[in-house]
Amino acid sequence: MKIRQIKSQARQSLRGSWGKGVLLTLIYFLISIVVTTLIEILFSGGIHNWLYQDYSPLGSELINFIIYILYIPLTVGILWFYLGLVRAEKPEVPQVFSIYINANLSLKLIGTNIMIGIFTFLWTLLLVIPGIIKGLAYSQTLYLFKDNPEYGIFEAITESRRRMDGYKWKYFLLNLSFIGWGLLCILSLGIGFLWLVPYIYTSNATFYHNHIAEKEVIEL
Repeated sequence: MKIRQIKSQARQSLRGSWGKGVLLTLIYFLISIVVTTLIEILFSGGIHNWLYQDYSPLGSELINFIIYILYIPLTVGILWFYLGLVRAEKPEVPQVFSIYINANLSLKLIGTNIMIGIFTFLWTLLLVIPGIIKGLAYSQTLYLFKDNPEYGIFEAITESRRRMDGYKWKYFLLNLSFIGWGLLCILSLGIGFLWLVPYIYTSNATFYHNHIAEKEVIEL
């Protein structure tokens, strides 16, 4: 499937669901940005001190890091929401929060995200390009958990790397194709991102559904 076909299918999947996508993007933005800002204001001793401070207090940095870790299952829930749209499962926005009900799964997703970050960082220490390539290779890991919840952390990462063999360049170009839209969104004072983010997420979910989900992997 060509990139333009992936994006066309993504738009078809979003038909009638753009409102859900915009709402989900807005909710995530408010949760992440507003909560982070409020914590920094609190640890700075008030909004006046926060406005004129040269750096964020250590306490706020630590709390925000913990919150970032806790956001990981929510981020995965959003990925799965758009995969559900692609598969015509008619997901609803509240479903993205239900992922926290399964504590074991949430911990597995957090651990997986951390390991992907560590692996990608270590490859980047060698050279930037290998780091990017490995990042692309690991990009389908969190989607794979949706279809294969029995996978372990390293099993899912390895499976993503295997299934992305031959598809990394296409995935890179797919995401690169949104740069023009991103520039237009900046000119709209960021408002356009409310629509661009669902478009990107749905396109990536379409890529996974069509190229990765059912790909047969030959064990060596």
